[in-house]
Amino acid sequence: MRDHHSHHRDSRDDRDGFEKRPGRERGGRGPRVFAPGDLKLLLLALIAEQPCHGYDLIRQIETMFDGAYSPSPGVIYPTLTFLEESDLITGDAEAGKKRYSVTDAGRLSLSEQAVALDGVRMRIDVSKRSLRGHDRPPEIHEAVHNLRHALQMHHGRWSAEEILRVRDLLNDTAKAIVDGPAVQSAPEKAE
Repeated sequence: MRDHHSHHRDSRDDRDGFEKRPGRERGGRGPRVFAPGDLKLLLLALIAEQPCHGYDLIRQIETMFDGAYSPSPGVIYPTLTFLEESDLITGDAEAGKKRYSVTDAGRLSLSEQAVALDGVRMRIDVSKRSLRGHDRPPEIHEAVHNLRHALQMHHGRWSAEEILRVRDLLNDTAKAIVDGPAVQSAPEKAE
């Protein structure tokens, strides 16, 4: 699904994927936290772990972000409706509130998207640090900008081999960043 804001971005984006919207008060739109499709997959995974209400999902996501972000009901409930209409979850009303459970089709979808779900959780960790003010240093921002530029230069020229090569490079790099600095062996003693 395409991000409908992508063609409206300007210099306020700060090159890190978060839309900067200065001057917005509490309750206004803040930075974009989820990539397209991420929230659907995350909600499906959370419901598969334990059936729950929409409000419970909002609280769980807020906890994942250590309180630095809380999704609005205006984002959560339409996504739940989409998942329900797609037969990935069911909603049973009790005391006027729907309690959502995953369907067999939802479990199958989750198993098919396990790698994508890992990516969502990794992006949540990155977003959480950024939202809490532990953003990347300028050198890393520049490197991310260079990567995006390099990917844009490939526009329309993706062979099957090149797709696999770039995918592997990006996945290996992401894993190396998450794993942290390599453990270096102690220098050998000079004789």
